[in-house]
Amino acid sequence: MEKISDKTVLKIRCYKFSVQIVKFIGALKISNTYSPLINQLLRSATSVGANVVEAKSASSKRDFIKYYEIALKSSNETKYWLCLLRDGLNIGKKIKELLTEIGEISNMIASSVIKLKEKEEKNHS
Repeated sequence: MEKISDKTVLKIRCYKFSVQIVKFIGALKISNTYSPLINQLLRSATSVGANVVEAKSASSKRDFIKYYEIALKSSNETKYWLCLLRDGLNIGKKIKELLTEIGEISNMIASSVIKLKEKEEKNHS
């Protein structure tokens, strides 16, 4: 059986996470008052995977790292919006699952950024 690369695993998890967020938001029955918050969640959550995928077309290693850094920032922002929804609207169970998944995705991206920066520093010394 062929081993799937870490990059491929990350892309798949990011995509599946985006789908989960879209479904989660679609199932919410909340007031329009919270629409800006929901829009921010949708934007940041889908940005994670979009930047990971976009990194594939980067013009340099440094550019690749920048896309991953943006993905990491978006994943941290996503955690913020999920926590705000969890605590403000008292809808914890599904959000707990989403927070766990985005936490694991964040760790994968952060690990990649660290490794890539270490490689880049070695190449420039």
